[in-house]
Amino acid sequence: MNDTVKALLDGGPDDLPERIVAAPPPGSDVKIKLRGGYEHFRATPRHADTPEGRLPVYEWWERTEIAE
Repeated sequence: MNDTVKALLDGGPDDLPERIVAAPPPGSDVKIKLRGGYEHFRATPRHADTPEGRLPVYEWWERTEIAE
């Protein structure tokens, strides 16, 4: 049995590799590395029914660039 807590990502770039990801610890954001930067998602009070069950929804709120 898989005990990994998962979250659904809403918004952000259309080319995110995955929309269902491992959920961060409570109070933390999800940060996805993509195309020379990070896409940031924050927890919402919403939940969504997915093929992997009912998951908390994290909504995109900003992108930060990685300094080269």
